[in-house]
Amino acid sequence: MIGFNQKENNTVRGNFKGFFSFRPKCQICYSANDEYHCLLSKMGTSAEAEYAAFEDKVKRTVYIDNLSPQVTESVLQTALNQFGSVKSVQFIPNYLGPSNLAKCALIEMENAKQVEGVILAATESPFMISGMPRPVRARRAEMEMFDERPAKPGRKIVCSWMKPNDPSFADAMQLKNFAKKSFAEAELLLELQEEEKLAHQQQDTLKTNYKKYEMIDALLADGTARRLARRYNMNVADD
Repeated sequence: MIGFNQKENNTVRGNFKGFFSFRPKCQICYSANDEYHCLLSKMGTSAEAEYAAFEDKVKRTVYIDNLSPQVTESVLQTALNQFGSVKSVQFIPNYLGPSNLAKCALIEMENAKQVEGVILAATESPFMISGMPRPVRARRAEMEMFDERPAKPGRKIVCSWMKPNDPSFADAMQLKNFAKKSFAEAELLLELQEEEKLAHQQQDTLKTNYKKYEMIDALLADGTARRLARRYNMNVADD
């Protein structure tokens, strides 16, 4: 039997050479395996809490589209503060269309009741923002509208090759074709932007050269070129 005669800072000295220390453990963990499962349990609880907070945020968020391209974050806050308190504004970028198209945004309110007020006002009467003749549309936000949404706890993504006789094969092919179409459209838009940029450059070059020729014609018409030629003893033909 070992007799303990000294204890300092979780370190116990016994009637033998050397020290050994006690490591604080979780109250429900009594082995390394238990500690591992306890850590996983805490991580799962944290993920569930994060997902619950995200669900609450979705309930307090309203989706507004058909916004004028001139509308800014401050304009939206001023327009919707009459229905409550605006917490945040997030514009959803349009990667496929030109920049002058109508915009859409996610506006987080203080509670779900204020969201209902915004939707009711936009539904019952034309609700225009920034004085533009463009009534906006409002509806409840959905989880898929948020680009940085947390993963649902317990959900696992499994990848596998699909065979033609699979029930979801047709849907997968539609998604694949849609992705190809979106890529082709985005590539075409980039091409159009490059062509438009090149057209502007060529137009600027044409205007510059035209101004130079106009200046030369004016110098020949008012006799300035001939006077300069006599001054420097040069021959200038009239043609």
